[in-house]
Amino acid sequence: MANFVTIEAEARARSGKGAARATRRAGKIPAVLYGARQKPALIALDPKAVLRELHKSGWRSRLFEVKHGNLTERALIRDVQFHPVTDAPEHVDFQRLAPGEQIRVAVAVRFHNDAASPGLKRGGVLNVVRHTIEVLCDPEQVPAHFDADLTGLEINDNIRWHNLTGTENCTATVHRDFVVATVAPGAKMTETPAEAADAAAKAKAPAKAAAAPAKAAAPAKKK
Repeated sequence: MANFVTIEAEARARSGKGAARATRRAGKIPAVLYGARQKPALIALDPKAVLRELHKSGWRSRLFEVKHGNLTERALIRDVQFHPVTDAPEHVDFQRLAPGEQIRVAVAVRFHNDAASPGLKRGGVLNVVRHTIEVLCDPEQVPAHFDADLTGLEINDNIRWHNLTGTENCTATVHRDFVVATVAPGAKMTETPAEAADAAAKAKAPAKAAAAPAKAAAPAKKK
């Protein structure tokens, strides 16, 4: 069963920019709880509680139980508006979770065992194409994250959707086996012994080719 984080809220009586500013002057963050074919609920949040959740990774896929008045409603954070100068959160949008209805959510990808990747050990770079993946799933089975194992990956190998673990109860919104990350060549690659020998052989080849015309140009002996 999914884990829900409880967040306390207070009811707000009025909507609009003026009411939102008044809520901020009172030391709270205005928010709205919408969806599930119900009337939006205007609420106010403690800034410390909001910042605590935003400072954790994966807050877009975290499940919440929002307590306001006599109600406790399950929801996801869909959007957070930040102050353009201070970056302080100014407004939060919650989407209610309707029982039995799948939700669209972005789940973070975590990469493991980089030390067990020969390509990365030789100087390759992990090029992450998708840090998060949007999926459809039941609200009770939203994963905290997906896992990607880098063990054995060489240069130009990649991790695809089917390589991830933790996806059993989810359906990706992109309907193909897309690339999540690639081990790309680094700027300063460390050559293996075989590659070094091959490079040396190629370097000697032009020298031999240059010596051949010199012999052909030597004057013929007189009889």
